[in-house]
Amino acid sequence: MIKSWMVIGAVTLIVALASNLITPSDVKWFKRLQRPKWLTFEGAIPIIWTVVFICGAWSAYIVWEKDPGSAKTWWLMAFYLLVEIAIVAYPPVMLRLRSLKAGTIVGGIGSILGVILALTVWPISGWAALLLLPYVIWSPIGTYTTWEMIHLNPKDE
Repeated sequence: MIKSWMVIGAVTLIVALASNLITPSDVKWFKRLQRPKWLTFEGAIPIIWTVVFICGAWSAYIVWEKDPGSAKTWWLMAFYLLVEIAIVAYPPVMLRLRSLKAGTIVGGIGSILGVILALTVWPISGWAALLLLPYVIWSPIGTYTTWEMIHLNPKDE
């Protein structure tokens, strides 16, 4: 029998891999952009996102196990999926459009959705809500960084 954590983990992984739908020219464009001087943790960003995805999947698993298969739980799983889609949309949207403004908008939408999800999940499980904190904290940092990069790269707004 397939366990719920396996399905949630697989969906998380498949959706996360969609953020790799970028081309070498997209990466080249991004690498040439100036970054804020305080951005000293760029090498840790893949690790941070890995933690965010693991915590998000674990949160979804906890919520699923509280009331498996109910209509409310299915709606919450759809909301988790929406938040993850917002997360993974950031790189391809920003890179394909070559627009830091588009990245800032997508990041901002994702940040807001993450906060709404955490608040929605809180009454169901405090642990599930706490597991969303890495995203709730990190997403605005990433969005702010992208916004700051607009000022450093006005041609790439």
